[in-house]
Amino acid sequence: MPRVLRNPLQFFMNQQIEDKIVLRVLARFNERSKLGIMKYNTTLERNDLSALEWLTHLQDELMDATLYVERLKDEVKTFKQEEK
Repeated sequence: MPRVLRNPLQFFMNQQIEDKIVLRVLARFNERSKLGIMKYNTTLERNDLSALEWLTHLQDELMDATLYVERLKDEVKTFKQEEK
């Protein structure tokens, strides 16, 4: 049976991370958190949104991500055509 961590955050904070990509992503998460706190004056631990409102925020973000993917696909297609 797996061991249950009493304080998972403390466990992860004490781990040595050797993967540079993981470190870079963690740094980006930290920066985004700071910006969000500055912009909204709260953390994601806020409790003023319903589950449906959180899902709507997620949906909006995923829709933006889909637009970014489509934009980059156009750029890749253009680049491949220029190579010919």
